[in-house]
Parts: sequence; C-alpha cells; structure tokens
Amino acid sequence: MGSVVKINVLTVPAEQRAELEKRFASRAGAVENSDGFEWFELLRPVEGTDQYLVYTRWRSEEDFKAWMEGPMQAAHRQGPPAAEGEAPKRPAASGSTLWSFEVVQSAGPKA
Repeated sequence: MGSVVKINVLTVPAEQRAELEKRFASRAGAVENSDGFEWFELLRPVEGTDQYLVYTRWRSEEDFKAWMEGPMQAAHRQGPPAAEGEAPKRPAASGSTLWSFEVVQSAGPKA
C-alpha cells in the first residue's frame, strides 16, 4: 500500500492569519522526526476562501495515528506558549476539518 495524506482544513479569520503562520513557524521540526513522516506543507489561501490547508504525507495510517496519539496530542494539550505573565493563547483557527486520502499515483520532475 502507498502513502497516506492528511489535510487539516483550518478556518482562519483574517486578523489571525499572521498569528497562525507564526505559530507553525515556531513549531518547525515538531513533526519531521516522527517515524513514517514523509512531507509537510502549510498552504495559505490566495483567493476565494479563508481556509488554510495543512498537508502532511505519511508512510502509513498507523504512523499517522502514532504521531496523533503521541507528539501531536502533547503539543496541542500544551497549546502555544504565552509570554510571561500572559494568559494562555487561544487557537488561531476558528474551525478544523481533517481530510484523509491514500496516494494512488504520484510523480515528480524528470531528472
């Protein structure tokens, strides 16, 4: 069986876009060392939607689930760090939906 793709669709109000991107940038490396991880992209909407797409590709469904139940769950439970003396930060996205796909075909540029 081929890889699996998970796309988290995040509804982000315009005033929260910079905050969302900053939070993802501060988590750089959080998923890259996970077993079975293959690819990550944060896709910013250009027109026609307020939804960001968080694209990840995994070797298997089991690898994705292991990450969800381990490192990802811990990161979300902690939430984004607040500055000293500040209240914990609220999520930047106002909604989230997870799409799941199996990779049936893929191609890259020819050498």
